[in-house]
Amino acid sequence: MRVLVAMSGGVDSSVAAARMVDAGHDVVGVHLALSSAPGTLRTGSRGCCSKEDAGDARRVADVLDIPFYVWDFADRFKEDVIDDFVSSYARGETPNPCVRCNERIKFSALAARALALGFDALATGHYARLSDGRLRRAVDHDKDQSYVLAVLTAEQLRHAVFPIGDTPKAQIREEAARRGLAVADKPDSHDICFIPSGDTRAFLGARIGVRRGAVVDAGGAVLAEHDGVHGFTVGQRKGLGIAGPGPDGRPRYVTGIDALTGTVHVGDAADLDVWTLTGERPVFTSGAVPEGPVECAVQVRAHGGIGDGIAEVRDGRLVMTLRTPLRGVAPGQTMVLYRPDPDGDEVLASATITR
Repeated sequence: MRVLVAMSGGVDSSVAAARMVDAGHDVVGVHLALSSAPGTLRTGSRGCCSKEDAGDARRVADVLDIPFYVWDFADRFKEDVIDDFVSSYARGETPNPCVRCNERIKFSALAARALALGFDALATGHYARLSDGRLRRAVDHDKDQSYVLAVLTAEQLRHAVFPIGDTPKAQIREEAARRGLAVADKPDSHDICFIPSGDTRAFLGARIGVRRGAVVDAGGAVLAEHDGVHGFTVGQRKGLGIAGPGPDGRPRYVTGIDALTGTVHVGDAADLDVWTLTGERPVFTSGAVPEGPVECAVQVRAHGGIGDGIAEVRDGRLVMTLRTPLRGVAPGQTMVLYRPDPDGDEVLASATITR
């Protein structure tokens, strides 16, 4: 099988490539250049896809003795991930750019190019598993990335390979060291790759500009003014610009955002409880839409935010009714449904939360 391996320059994709070589496949490595100024995209463990990362990926490819290329996806990444991220925040939403990158870059643009060039599959270093065409959680639940892969269609998954999803992260590092790969101890990247400073509010402010509005309490009283709703997200407690807790002495949280009026609503923690989730643009990873209600679990953040309940499709939307409330769910987040299975939790579907 001809396999294209997306090599970020980190330990996970490096071991994924090595395992594909060991399995006897015809392997080619590719690094994605996602920035027109790649030197700015890594600061220690922050960011990724820098010149440093491309160099690390190339050195691993040399050790594995496989062809290696760098493909320029910077324009596509800016349009489909960065611009989408900025416009989503401007609408008062809270998006996950890793979800969009997997959906639109790695498993859409990259996979399409791979198939057009005659490759049979695209392999990545994601922590997830595929069995019988079903997407499942990784063995290492702490590193599981099935959440950010749940936007993939059955057709996309048919051409995907996740070689390391059956192995805990600590063992992946040990394996990389045994193989003599210099990235064995390389720090994992974290936060948002295109915001290496980690200052999301400053990044958004520089692109959206000042759009002043008011912070109001449940009674409509104005507590403060702000420079833009992009500086807030539902569930946020700090940085609200208000003078201390509420009259009852309890902390106040962002409970809602109205981008049209520029209004940020704040209230008590109990106001964050959500019993029903509605998501648009549902994707069913098996390709089959379930008939009738389905008992399942839902996850609304890459790490955490998990609840149980019943999901069903209503008028083309995915609706999840929870048994116990989730707290601080924001429009723009991705809801991912899981079903317990003896072979590991199976991903059923995903959708973008609208309310």
